Amino acid sequence: MSKSSNNDPNSTEELEEGSRSILLGIASQLTKGMDLHRVTLPTFVLEPRSMLERITDFMSHPDLILNAGKIDDPLERFIAVIRYYLSGWHIKPKGVKKPYNPVLGEYFRCRYEYPDNTEAFYIAEQVSHHPPVSSYFYSCPEHHILIAGDIRPKSRFLGNSAGTLMHGESHIILTDRHNERYEILMPNVYARGILFGTMTLELGDSSKVRCVTSDLSCELDFKTKGFFSGQWNSVFGKIKKESTQEVLCEISGQWSNELYIKYCKTGNKELLFDVKASTIQPKIVTSEEEQGGYESRRLWSKVSTAIRNRDMDTATAEKTFVEDSQRAKARDREEKGHTWKPTFFDENNDEYTFKGREG
Repeated sequence: MSKSSNNDPNSTEELEEGSRSILLGIASQLTKGMDLHRVTLPTFVLEPRSMLERITDFMSHPDLILNAGKIDDPLERFIAVIRYYLSGWHIKPKGVKKPYNPVLGEYFRCRYEYPDNTEAFYIAEQVSHHPPVSSYFYSCPEHHILIAGDIRPKSRFLGNSAGTLMHGESHIILTDRHNERYEILMPNVYARGILFGTMTLELGDSSKVRCVTSDLSCELDFKTKGFFSGQWNSVFGKIKKESTQEVLCEISGQWSNELYIKYCKTGNKELLFDVKASTIQPKIVTSEEEQGGYESRRLWSKVSTAIRNRDMDTATAEKTFVEDSQRAKARDREEKGHTWKPTFFDENNDEYTFKGREG
């Protein structure tokens, strides 16, 4: 088990000795740089939700993006997208908690009701298991916004840390701006202190947001905290005009606290996003009783209940049951020569497109 403080803004966690010993036992069988996707992790490091649901963290602050298409100035429109993208990272569990690896064909869906009486819809599906690929699609028709993409995580053991390389791309599309498209590359995620010290989750390395039609891009550097110096959860970025490489704005601060933007021409510095002043938009999810057998919350229901009750033996048994059932179905398909295809997404040259999307 673990101990954590509700007042800790960095979401750190101290593992109890028994849990630490289990991780040390697993680590003794690993080599540095080894792929962790096939390694079975103990349930006490799991967050009781699927990766398909965790992606919705980035839809938590719709007020920052819903009216982006109405902004006529390309730079200010771009800044609105940057603000929205950076606003989703602060939502994370204490310490190092990993969401469930979705099984093949698993899906999560929800909808949102906004204060202006508009709605949005989200669906994600695990379209590949080896290698893992999670595809997702969000639409708010009345505000002319689409968000789509896929996440292709590759986990590596790094000694006292584990790294998840966040391959894949996201796209924010403003359909009332002639389908103006913003391409987003994610930073990597690092679990620190898994063997000794304080456990915490950090973002590291670079991320990029780019809009070809506006001739704008932003390279973001997510800085990890040094052993003796540095600050938790820091990010620095520059918004540039791509054709000339002129720096128009600089972004700085902590994605878990306050972010600022400085306009280079005027020197004016403004608050870009304040976590403390933000409100998370609730999602509306169908009750588990009414969900399909492969919907995330129903599929993992017994595992999640056991984790919340801190009954790790039951959680482990139920998790093993879900995963063994998946392996049995994979063997059956292979024996019968059946090819599995996603339910909600079409695949073409390793790219996945939501089947319900028009245009």
